[in-house]
Amino acid sequence: MNPYEFVDANRKEFIEELKELLRIPSVSTLSEHKCDIRRTAEWLRAHLESIGMSRVALYETPGNPIVYAEWLEAGDAPTVLIYGHYDVQPADDADNLWLSDPFEPDVRDGNLYARGATDDKGQTITQIKAIQSLLATGQMPVNVKFIIEGEEEIGSRNLPLYLRNHAAELACDYLVISDTSKLDAQTPALAYATRGLVYKEIILTGPNRDLHSGQYGGAVANPANVLAAILNSLRDHQGRVTIPGFYDDVVPLTPEERQRLGTHGLSDADLVAKTGCPSPSGETGYTTAERCTARPTLDVNGLCAGYTGEGAATVIPTTATAKLSMRLVGNQNPDAISLAFDEAVRQVCPPTVKLTIRNHSHCAAYLAPTDSPGMRAAAQALADSFGRPPVLTREGGTLPILPLFKEVLGADSLMLGFSVPDCNLHSPNEFFHVADFVAGTRCILRFIERLGHM
Repeated sequence: MNPYEFVDANRKEFIEELKELLRIPSVSTLSEHKCDIRRTAEWLRAHLESIGMSRVALYETPGNPIVYAEWLEAGDAPTVLIYGHYDVQPADDADNLWLSDPFEPDVRDGNLYARGATDDKGQTITQIKAIQSLLATGQMPVNVKFIIEGEEEIGSRNLPLYLRNHAAELACDYLVISDTSKLDAQTPALAYATRGLVYKEIILTGPNRDLHSGQYGGAVANPANVLAAILNSLRDHQGRVTIPGFYDDVVPLTPEERQRLGTHGLSDADLVAKTGCPSPSGETGYTTAERCTARPTLDVNGLCAGYTGEGAATVIPTTATAKLSMRLVGNQNPDAISLAFDEAVRQVCPPTVKLTIRNHSHCAAYLAPTDSPGMRAAAQALADSFGRPPVLTREGGTLPILPLFKEVLGADSLMLGFSVPDCNLHSPNEFFHVADFVAGTRCILRFIERLGHM
């Protein structure tokens, strides 16, 4: 029996095992599920042992445990490190918005509905089942390691220290991550870039209490007015960020990338339809698809100042605050951007208010080569498994683990995702197409085989 025949023969069993894992409510953001987190990690440890991994361990962290497994009997063949996460988002309003119990998996119309069905238990099980099929048939051509964490949904806060402490053990040629999606229901995608993030908070303090605007207006600095002026100064009328040096290290798009984004990226019409905005907006000289994935940004995420309740209250507020995010691309250094932001704000902030700048998070962008042997193997595996070649894509969001893995292990990440974009991840009625679960398992299988034969 070859590995593909093994997948076909055990398809029902694979799905039942996935359902068993999905029944455990491993919600990392809620302390009440601490025991469920532990139970999930133990389930994965036992399962990886049962499929024939040579060594399996549970590494404790100050937070949730990390599951590690390895099979290193392929000699000088390449080593693949497979990453996944077993924690899930809360299932808010389960009684009203979910059509079935979020932690009692239900197959309807060819879809498996449950919290974690795609993000990321379902896709992690595709990885595990592909390796099981190769081990069971004695046809494993590469060395394989697994790292499955339980804190991805809360920022992977204990992963960096674990990686640095176990860098030698985790050494690999490529990482495989299945936590992204296809381009659409029919077309696979292979992401090669994600944007970085710098998140800031500006706090301006003026008078020691809210003041009567008739009695004191025009005589004291209004923190809300000052904040509005500061925010306005950070972007020009062409939508470009005005922070000195902000664009110095941006890697420009190649003509091929622009053509690809123009063909497969978000169009102006799609943007209007999806968001309800009257029309597109953004940096002059770039398309909607380029603005959403390949250009850096600066956005206000929250504002608070003065009286915001019903009716009117004529006050000069004591404080005004704004939260802002900057999405970074290419080689932009988040530390340098953070410092440049602080300096730009200080330069325009008058001495009539007290300025405080808080740092909330920052992460570098990730950009992988598209012509490496691993990328070629991944692209061919996707084409073979889904019947059409994948589209190379750039993700507009941030995956902090990608630059972290690159920094610590020196290895590129291959993002092989199998869910559809509208699978409701982080939302009620999250689902995974059963057909994509099987195709994803076969895809990981094909990728491992192709990498081993290169």
